[in-house]
Amino acid sequence: MAVNEELLVKVLDQIRPNLQADGGDMIYRGVDDEGEVSLELTGHCAGCPMSQLTLSMGIERILKENVPGVTRVVAVNDLGQAGASDLYDEYTPF
Repeated sequence: MAVNEELLVKVLDQIRPNLQADGGDMIYRGVDDEGEVSLELTGHCAGCPMSQLTLSMGIERILKENVPGVTRVVAVNDLGQAGASDLYDEYTPF
């Protein structure tokens, strides 16, 4: 079942103020054919240790309840597949 992106974006816009209240935000990056929604967490949410819980117990739950076809929510970032760990490589003392 294809996800209605217009409805998806509308629901994300309803969630957004909750993230912004804590100094964070999210950028919608897309949805694939299997209903997997890709979001980039920004601001305080980007480095928050609770971000995975926010995605799975918060955003994903709300999207599944309100947008037919959504199966999963995953976090992506602009750092590519390797993630933030590569940022520390140049600072490793050994």
